[in-house]
Amino acid sequence: MKKDVHPKYYEKAVIKCVCGNEIIAGSAKEKMGVEICSACHPFFTGKEKLIDTAGRVEKFKSRREKSESVKKTRSVKKQRAKKKK
Repeated sequence: MKKDVHPKYYEKAVIKCVCGNEIIAGSAKEKMGVEICSACHPFFTGKEKLIDTAGRVEKFKSRREKSESVKKTRSVKKQRAKKKK
């Protein structure tokens, strides 16, 4: 078999949640960060919690709208500069 094919395995990898919970597990990464875990997830706790559910599509659309508005203002400024000359 080939040597050095597999990544290094960390038996005591630390997974940190935003809520402050730390989980020790085996992984190919030594440290990881997660936004939600079993200690703070509404399904496991039974408590309702506000979670940011904006998906990638919504974030992309908002960035696109922002860039389009910047382009419009730049084109208006260029037109005004041409008229002044």
